[in-house]
Amino acid sequence: MKQVVQNYKSGELALLDVPVPGCKPGGVLVRSAYSLISTGTELMKVSEAGMSMVGKARSRPDQVAKVMQSVATNGLPATYRKVMGKLDSYTPLGYSLCGVVEQVGAGIDDVKAGDLVACAGNEHALHAELNWVPKNLYAPVPDGLAARHAAFGTVGAIAMQGVRRGEPQLGDAALVIGLGLIGQLVVRLLAASGVRVVGADPDPARCELAERAGAAACGDPASAAVEAAVAELTGGHGVDQVYLAAGGGSNQPVELAARLSRDRGRVVDIGKCRLDLPWNAYYEKELDVRFSRSYGPGRYDPEYELEGRDYPIGYVRWTERRNLACFLDLCARGRVDVEPLVSHIADFDDAVGTYQRLKDGDLKAVAVLFRYPGPAEQAAETEAPTEAPTEAPTEAPTGADTGAETEAEAEAPSKTGAPAVTVPPVKRPGGGASAQGTPAAARAAKAPVKLAFVGAGNYATSMLLPHLAQRDGVELSTVVTTTSLSAANAQRKFGFAGATTDLDAVLGDPSIDAVFVVTRHSSHASLTRRALLAGKAVFVEKPLALTEDELSGVLAAVEESGNDRIQVGFNRRFAPLLQEARKRFGARTGPASVRYLINAGRLEHGSWYLRQGTEGSRFAGEGGHFIDTVSWLLGTDPVSVYAVAAPGNEGSGDVQTVLRYPDGSTATISYVTTGAAGFPKETLDLVADGKVLRLDDFTRASVYGQKKWVSSRLPKARDKGQEAELAAFVKAVRYGRPMPVPLESLAATTAATLAVRTALTSGVPVTLERAR
Repeated sequence: MKQVVQNYKSGELALLDVPVPGCKPGGVLVRSAYSLISTGTELMKVSEAGMSMVGKARSRPDQVAKVMQSVATNGLPATYRKVMGKLDSYTPLGYSLCGVVEQVGAGIDDVKAGDLVACAGNEHALHAELNWVPKNLYAPVPDGLAARHAAFGTVGAIAMQGVRRGEPQLGDAALVIGLGLIGQLVVRLLAASGVRVVGADPDPARCELAERAGAAACGDPASAAVEAAVAELTGGHGVDQVYLAAGGGSNQPVELAARLSRDRGRVVDIGKCRLDLPWNAYYEKELDVRFSRSYGPGRYDPEYELEGRDYPIGYVRWTERRNLACFLDLCARGRVDVEPLVSHIADFDDAVGTYQRLKDGDLKAVAVLFRYPGPAEQAAETEAPTEAPTEAPTEAPTGADTGAETEAEAEAPSKTGAPAVTVPPVKRPGGGASAQGTPAAARAAKAPVKLAFVGAGNYATSMLLPHLAQRDGVELSTVVTTTSLSAANAQRKFGFAGATTDLDAVLGDPSIDAVFVVTRHSSHASLTRRALLAGKAVFVEKPLALTEDELSGVLAAVEESGNDRIQVGFNRRFAPLLQEARKRFGARTGPASVRYLINAGRLEHGSWYLRQGTEGSRFAGEGGHFIDTVSWLLGTDPVSVYAVAAPGNEGSGDVQTVLRYPDGSTATISYVTTGAAGFPKETLDLVADGKVLRLDDFTRASVYGQKKWVSSRLPKARDKGQEAELAAFVKAVRYGRPMPVPLESLAATTAATLAVRTALTSGVPVTLERAR
């Protein structure tokens, strides 16, 4: 299918061929009929992409601050790769459209294939022929409403939320500053609510358009006409509300708002204009300044937008979906007329040219629509109901394939006494359990090794694919994602032969030797099972599993298929500096004490890492790294786990974990989120036999004993072992050698990580029992 995209680094606009998105549970696949260009928001984004790097930095100081923080935490090389990877990627455009439902995902019962819907969201209502849209970001189009008018639904919801924030009443007077697309819709909504409106905009044509829609008077904000109109309309008292629907760097809108507001009036910011409030003016009138957040309550809440959890109507009357539906209803009943706003309708094939004409000023428009091949009316008559596939790479696995236990079951202490977590045995063909550390032999893969990637997020594109793309003997065959553009970006940047959203096509391709699973945590076990049963070698990022049943399910797939070709992304044991330090430390005769401090830092609000209900806790996702590192250093697997955390903070905050090993060694892993950002992220000390090994954030290492060894006076570039780990995996696949880490060790590390949750719940040490 085709999609409009822009490269944020170069500013290039393109109509790109990308894979069709998958239809995931909880949403619908929609074929676009019309999509609306937001001539304010989108053109601002297009113009920003054309700036120099310095200009981009000046326009987004918040992002510059994040980059500097990442340099302090992750180092300059890793940050540079991540930032440049993001900049040199195609980004989508669009967020308001109308189309026909083509497929219905599991759990959707309010629409069917063939229904006309309006869709919202800058990740789901894109300028593309097909979009997957979650439940709370679409609304059925009322009978009789034209598809091109329903395409205004999202911008209409933005305007409606702004009006609601102003709390207008019958007979109020309002001033709308900025009569672009949003401002025009605000005028129409206020007029439909019985509010007397004055508009301000330097463009006479826009003023005339607003007056035809019901504004009492409009004029240039720099002239005396607007002030005179407000004075006449309000008897000199000033307006009850001012709606800022303007953009740009001028402070004039804010100053005008203060001058023309009544005492204790309300000023609502809907656009993105400069907000240097003149203190005296706002203080003397005690003005109430409010922001309006996009389409309404639910915006930017992943549980609402992505998981479909609605807010109770008794507590939140107008959510973003209800605003969307309300605007469509007003249009259908003729209370709001958007047809006069349609300045131009362009065929979708001319999308790039249309944007260029808008940017150059050759096309003067309030609203521009893209028209897609196959009108909505015809599609609604010809489409037949279909059911969507049930599996999607980044979704949490469901059903008997994983045998996933409930949260309560996972946390319940053992009924037979002290809590325990079972380390499942690794059984290979013949039904027996092989000796730890001696994986079964595997057939050699053809050269070059053909790899497929399931998932192409930040970690895959910054830490894995750059190494693989330049490695001899490797062919990047296919990348699979649930979003079309991420697959297309990975294909373009790293040279994949193909890009798709169809996982079955990859698993059924006999030419593919290995599959990389680099998706969200909840899908790792399910996807690993499927790839093993399909006969593929598997590299899965940590964690391998989030529950004991998921771990058992993966190992059951090994036994069923005879395929034990698994590597989990525990990369730190491959770090060159740590390997050298371990060698310098030498053999150990007595028990060791290990202290491992991880200064993880806080996550941004809304990060998917914080969705503990589906993705597990932060330690469940990352803790395996540190347990594996310690176990590798000590040469054995733990036999018990004890963990403590601050009450109520077990899932996302600081966790202290103590591991006990068969020879009496102990390790304390301190995973903290409240430390200083400038302090090293990882520090490790190992003490035994009169010697000390010290690792400082993978930039410097030292060993103290009879002789002292220091890696370097100056810190080296941070290398956490990803490149060496990938090289070892590719070599094992290519030549049929054992996997770099024994499967028994991977299972033991995963079980120990799971035991941390049990220990936090029970408050006592948890034994790791080896099943036979």
